[in-house]
Amino acid sequence: MPKTLTAASTDRSPLGTDAHSIERLETLISDALASARQLGANAAEAAVTTSSGLSLNVRLGEVETIEHTRDKGLGISVYFDQHKGSASTTDFTPEAIRDTVQSACSIARYTSADDCAGLADADRMAAEIPDLDLHHPWEPSTEAVIDLATRTEAAAREADPRISNSEGAGVSHQQGLYAYGNSHGFLATSPGSRHSISCTVIASDESGMQRDYWYSIDRNPANLESGEAIGRQAAERSLRRLGARKPKTCTTPVIYSAEVARGLFRHLTGAISGSSQYRKASFLLDHVGQQIFPSFMHIHEQPHIPGALGSAAFDSEGVATVPRDLVSDGVLQGYILDSYSARKLGLATTGNAGGVHNLCVDATAGDLPSLLKTLHQGLYITELMGFGINIVSGDYSRGASGFWVEDGEISYPVEEITVAGNLRDMFMNIQAVGNDIDTRGNIRTGSVLLDQLIIAGS
Repeated sequence: MPKTLTAASTDRSPLGTDAHSIERLETLISDALASARQLGANAAEAAVTTSSGLSLNVRLGEVETIEHTRDKGLGISVYFDQHKGSASTTDFTPEAIRDTVQSACSIARYTSADDCAGLADADRMAAEIPDLDLHHPWEPSTEAVIDLATRTEAAAREADPRISNSEGAGVSHQQGLYAYGNSHGFLATSPGSRHSISCTVIASDESGMQRDYWYSIDRNPANLESGEAIGRQAAERSLRRLGARKPKTCTTPVIYSAEVARGLFRHLTGAISGSSQYRKASFLLDHVGQQIFPSFMHIHEQPHIPGALGSAAFDSEGVATVPRDLVSDGVLQGYILDSYSARKLGLATTGNAGGVHNLCVDATAGDLPSLLKTLHQGLYITELMGFGINIVSGDYSRGASGFWVEDGEISYPVEEITVAGNLRDMFMNIQAVGNDIDTRGNIRTGSVLLDQLIIAGS
């Protein structure tokens, strides 16, 4: 029997992604906007989300947790000139929707006027909603999910006698609908799905114990790695960390593995976000038109990649998303703006309300083995810990583990070290981006080779 069995639900009515469900959500939004108009709002916007799915975890061959989810919510913002009020509800009855709109209107009467508040400009609304292949339902039976998770963990535990323990294997499948509308007349719905398999195990020998993991995530379950492959990879990653040492303090070239390199570019998006810019809290303040990376770097947003995890036809304000360069020839081309931050800066929204959509870092080199050859001697980082990042100054310090590289080959695992530098220098000191692109997220990059970082060890 599972140790934890959870059924989370805010509504037992059917939640599908068929035409009837889409029509229902669009009607809810239309009704909410109509109520706002009747109460005197100059403008209003509403969003509805519904989702359902299952998450399950198996540990040591036994089901540990099963969670069935069925969630929904409606949020509305109203504007009385530049006075804004917002409210939300999980009750979709007509009475509850009216009460929620009334609450938003009441709140707006007490808020201060803000010249930058309001809907995104009407001419920026998405005129067409392309099919981005974001919805792939997957509803296996609970028994089938248990079997998949069990096989995943078993493959890891059976890979080597040194796999001594397990933190479990997990399987999750989710699907849902997102709908948004506003008083410009924009109303659109986007169905989506997200499925994953993961495994974490512990290896041990006379040197001690080490843990590592692997996972696969995709909108389409047909594109997931097999459970057995994920289990074996988790075991291999844990085993190769056995015998880890603490290297001496030094300054050395570093490679960030693809799965952790995305963090470098997440710091970039934080620094060039509209909120960081208008608050003057960024080490890249007012840097548009300036070189912040080497001239070979190209970083761009591609929101319409079919089936990608970060794809979207419109942002959370209904603004059409478009491909665009953020960094070209190493030069910062623009900021990441929603309509509010754009107005604060005297600029135009970039269709990024809610964040970036598939930030792509172009490869400039070959695969990981070739990057290791180029590194020759230094540190290959596979895991980062802690949050020692100052986005205002760019100062960077994080715990790390990985492998020491000698003569272009992995020599031995390392742990209990700290890597430190400044993001401004780190960006400029990038030497290459590998072609081992990790697509399991909204930031798509390969491994990154940096010239020099300070390594604090023994």
